[in-house]
Amino acid sequence: MSTFRIGIDVGGTFTDIVCVAANGMTTLAKASSTPLDQSEGVVNGLAVLGERLGLGLPELLARTDRIVHGTTVATNSLLERKGAKVAMLTTEGHRDVIEMREGLKPERYNLRMPPAPALVPRRLRLPVAERIRADGTVEVQLDRTSLNSAIAVLKAEKVEAVAICFLHSWRDDAHERAAAEAVRTALPDVFVTTSAEVLPQIKEFERFSTACVNAYVGPIVSRYLARLRGRLADAGYKGSIFVILSHGGVAPVEEAARLATGTALSGPAGGVAAGVALAQRGVGQNLITFDVGGTSTDIALVLDGEAALGRGRTVGGERIALESLDIVTLGAGGGSIGHVGAGGTLQVGPRSAGAVPGPVAYGQGGTEPTVTDANLVLGYLDKDNFLGGAHKLDRDGALAAFDRLGNSVGLHAMAAAEGVHRLANVRMADGIRIATVRRGVDPRHFTLLAFGGAAGLHASAVARELGMQRVAVPIFAAGLSAWGMLHTDLRYEMARSELASGGVPEDAVLRTIWAGLEAEGRARVASWFGGEVETKRAADMRYGEQVFEITVPLEAVEWDATGLRGRVTDAFHARHETLFTYALLEEEVVLVNARLAVIGRLPPMQPPEAVAGGIPAAAFATRRAQIEGVEQELPVFDFTALAAGQEIAGPAIVESDTTTVVLLPGDTARMDGHGWLAMMLPGD
Repeated sequence: MSTFRIGIDVGGTFTDIVCVAANGMTTLAKASSTPLDQSEGVVNGLAVLGERLGLGLPELLARTDRIVHGTTVATNSLLERKGAKVAMLTTEGHRDVIEMREGLKPERYNLRMPPAPALVPRRLRLPVAERIRADGTVEVQLDRTSLNSAIAVLKAEKVEAVAICFLHSWRDDAHERAAAEAVRTALPDVFVTTSAEVLPQIKEFERFSTACVNAYVGPIVSRYLARLRGRLADAGYKGSIFVILSHGGVAPVEEAARLATGTALSGPAGGVAAGVALAQRGVGQNLITFDVGGTSTDIALVLDGEAALGRGRTVGGERIALESLDIVTLGAGGGSIGHVGAGGTLQVGPRSAGAVPGPVAYGQGGTEPTVTDANLVLGYLDKDNFLGGAHKLDRDGALAAFDRLGNSVGLHAMAAAEGVHRLANVRMADGIRIATVRRGVDPRHFTLLAFGGAAGLHASAVARELGMQRVAVPIFAAGLSAWGMLHTDLRYEMARSELASGGVPEDAVLRTIWAGLEAEGRARVASWFGGEVETKRAADMRYGEQVFEITVPLEAVEWDATGLRGRVTDAFHARHETLFTYALLEEEVVLVNARLAVIGRLPPMQPPEAVAGGIPAAAFATRRAQIEGVEQELPVFDFTALAAGQEIAGPAIVESDTTTVVLLPGDTARMDGHGWLAMMLPGD
């Protein structure tokens, strides 16, 4: 009996589900997302998957031993401001830290820009008499009368979650732990989180903000995951459920519920994990992942086969300082709405038609034209074969919507549709520039890995905007994020601030610091599963006079030999020179944070079945489409019928049930034997 592993990626419009069998056979299914309760769309998608495999839902789940899920529940809660009613307990005199932020605003020269509202209103930021100094000494003991008064307010306000954020708890969290115990005793149904649990590091604003975000989304994420587990259990599932987190690793649902803010980039992380997996399979060591879905485009870099990590992300205007993949997200996707801007010019996004009502062509009540409608009107999509014919598209309705839009700017319908398509391409290219050029990376030396249901429609044009010549589109592009979730490992990120006078500690102290982290991290991961575990060390370091630190990988540092302090210092100098082209060898070097990633290696997946060779497949149809302002008949090829090594010259269309690739004039594409379309674009 085959054993299945299933990856689930919930997007704004569709829920993508990928099933990989023990022999490597990969099957993709899609279902409409259900924003009010994502678990409903997940179960609907699993039922569709069962039909494609010729199995009932109970039999499918009985033969599945692992489900990995990417969710946008936390992200949507932040973007839509629909999280829990949250309160904050903090050190007396410091309740305005999350409102003052860092004294900066997104548009520093915009004098009329109003301050961003704090996630926790001031009346629910409750001061508690206590004080621990930066060196760990107690200046003011935790005052129980003050704490009890605050708890009384929590009860009266009927809050759903509480973030406990005391000054310098990174050094000693005894007061936070005591306060948390008191709140849990008095309010057992309230979600409680402490800043030291979430982010035991210096920088009060980042720690306070991250803890408040965790409290704000925690109840929502916990309830969603409980519903999901319940629905799957009712359907007969008894295997493991993991959630992919923002750093690209997976964790059990219990951990995802505890550290809910770690799921803020859960969905896009799967696409980056897929990029790393495909880099190992020969697509290229240097990739730009280009994930175009229904509501957004997500962009990230894979350098030398590794994904870039960062911290200090802002989601919905709120700072989250946890380790996360370095992903740039744009409000530009298939559902992005074309409209007339304030200056009377054509605009695209960031408003999206989403899953409901969706694009006009879906026939679900949408009235405003979207990028998907433009692709249909221009002839790139087949109105009779969307999702394999399961959903017919209304081209006449989409054309009428563009006629209305065009009339408002003096364009006919086709020109308006082409304008929306081109503007979407420009916005996507600008997003790639943010992820590359602004960070000192030349995109022309990379391969554009295009996936998500809509990426193939835009990949060639976007690559040309950037001067790129190589594009790769996987055969299961629409579900690549879900596929990527099955190709990552359990991961637990740890960090501790170790700032002390004297710069970098002596060898014995360094070993003690990381030994403590490793013992704690291995114990946590061992409670999740019993497989192979490995660790990766890193450190946040800076020169003594700097106000920021950089993360230095320490994997290559020989840890047990003498002279460890010197080798760690040399690693910092080398990393600083790599990033900024210089090193100050005579300056004092300071260790700020010790970091450790504990990785539980899950059993590897079998590679997908190779694409068959043989006779190249001929075009099965032609379709009239508008390319660069000219209408012409384009040959249409079946993506799944292409033989290994088969080459196609543009202009042409390559399509499957779930994705479409547009080849522009001058493009050539070759079907790789491992399952992706390798495109070469004309150079300068």
